Amino acid sequence: MSQSDAERNAQSTAESAAGWGELPTERRHPGTLDLDSLPVERVVELVLEEDRRGLDAVLALRVEIARVADWVAETLAGGGDVVLAGAGTSGRLAVLEAAECPPTFGTEPQRIRAALAGGEEAVFRAREGAEDRQDEGRRVGDGLRTGDLCIGLSASSVTPFTRAALDGARARGARTVLLTCAAAGRDLDATATLVIALDTGPEVLAGSTRLKAGSATKAALNAITTAAMVRLGKVYQNLMVDLRPGSAKLRDRSLRIISAAAGVPLDQARRLHEEAGGEVKTAIVMALARCDAELARRRLADAGGHVRAALEAAPPRAPKVPVPGRTGEAL
Repeated sequence: MSQSDAERNAQSTAESAAGWGELPTERRHPGTLDLDSLPVERVVELVLEEDRRGLDAVLALRVEIARVADWVAETLAGGGDVVLAGAGTSGRLAVLEAAECPPTFGTEPQRIRAALAGGEEAVFRAREGAEDRQDEGRRVGDGLRTGDLCIGLSASSVTPFTRAALDGARARGARTVLLTCAAAGRDLDATATLVIALDTGPEVLAGSTRLKAGSATKAALNAITTAAMVRLGKVYQNLMVDLRPGSAKLRDRSLRIISAAAGVPLDQARRLHEEAGGEVKTAIVMALARCDAELARRRLADAGGHVRAALEAAPPRAPKVPVPGRTGEAL
């Protein structure tokens, strides 16, 4: 049998096994059967109302989502990699989440990365047949190892590319998670170490999972990565203290973060930032613990990168509260 015949056979098998018409994400929404006759404002209202229901579905599984966040943190702390794998909208959401982690949290790009069916070109132009390429998905999974984590994203739960990536990752000893908007059951437990089945139901526009399912998936990913980074010490108070200032806006944000965390005016924050070699966390510890950059780095290293823990050995002074309109002075 030729390669093309084998691929067609695999695709046919996947199609017959999928039962797509029974999937919640493919069903028609009983409340939008007259969608084409509604005023535009009502269409907008329906889309947003359904998005809110999708977010409720995410919140309902917060315990399971927190478990994934713990796994992400454990994986990164242990030297492993996190791969987000998906096709179509799910894959593009994976790309977006992975791309945002380095500038926001200072992670290395390869430590949290996306595997999109169809490759980089599929980010900008849909490659519908790419989701059926089990061989490409398997290669993604085969590239992982024990200590890594593969999070498969599939609104339907049956995407061949994503399922194959999870199969390959499990075979290599990696932890696996399936994040889906399909109903629980359907033998999903066999697909991954942990399955998170968001009960989002049918879409306003039947089958268009870029809508509610996409919003719910993005919300879950936001919660997972943010919670993981909080656990890893990349957040102090509610400030992103490991950001990479790669633009004028982010450089300005770095100074404002130092100013807010340490209670110092911006000109002092700028001096601390320079003395710390551009390291926001180091600058904060320098200000609050009244130490130089070398000692601040040592304290951070001993504390596993957590600013709050680094300050425990040297209690911080009370931050000064700037008086509006009086630069450099404080109460």
